[in-house]
Amino acid sequence: MTDAAQEQAVLVERRDRIMIITLNRPEAMNAINGALSHGLLNAVRELDEDNTLTAGIITGNGRAFCAGMDLKAFARGEDIGPLTTFIREGSRKPLIAAIEGFALAGGCEIALTCDLLVASKGSKIGIREVKVGLFAAAGGVFRLPARVGYTKAMEMAITGEPITADVALQCGMLSELTEPGGALAAAIGWANRIAENAPLAVAASKTLVRAAAQGHDEESLWKMQEPLSRSVFSSNDAKEGPRAFAEKRAPKWTGT
Repeated sequence: MTDAAQEQAVLVERRDRIMIITLNRPEAMNAINGALSHGLLNAVRELDEDNTLTAGIITGNGRAFCAGMDLKAFARGEDIGPLTTFIREGSRKPLIAAIEGFALAGGCEIALTCDLLVASKGSKIGIREVKVGLFAAAGGVFRLPARVGYTKAMEMAITGEPITADVALQCGMLSELTEPGGALAAAIGWANRIAENAPLAVAASKTLVRAAAQGHDEESLWKMQEPLSRSVFSSNDAKEGPRAFAEKRAPKWTGT
């Protein structure tokens, strides 16, 4: 797996404090192969390690967000392990999925790893694995209930039928529904709103919200919060925020 192949399969663009990660296999509806798998994990790690970045967006080039596994690449034995690592670990910083077209199977599971989802009208989201003798083993079957509710998640999991973006909005899965072609612009709008805030505080808030949603009890959440509090409240940004407020200016966050 060459660096050039990864860079071609996944494009990275920086806009101020935002990283836009584009799945770039439009001829294959951004289906997951080895290069895309490695490229996506590397991009997300770069996002997390860069103090100048606050949030990331994952989107797809062409007529799909991601149509799932590239079965030909799978048959060739291409290594997609990094994708599983990304889906299991996620990112420390907020991620927004900007969905156009199809987000199916592994593509849906990439979207579910994100913190906010934006989709355009006409898009379809689903886990279709049961139709080919499999199931959504990269988190889809147990992450969907928190996003769409038990009944809709069960319907999607055992019928393999996707839902439209309109239904996803009604279920509470989406933060915003846009006109076709508008998902990325909307995601950038959300990312800019996030990037106005202190990066360490944003990351800590994300960690605790997700932990609470995953069922951690309050006692464990208090314990989880302790090191986050020490890190955030002793940071340079914690000093910069009140100083900027007193001086009536926009804060200059450093992520430190």
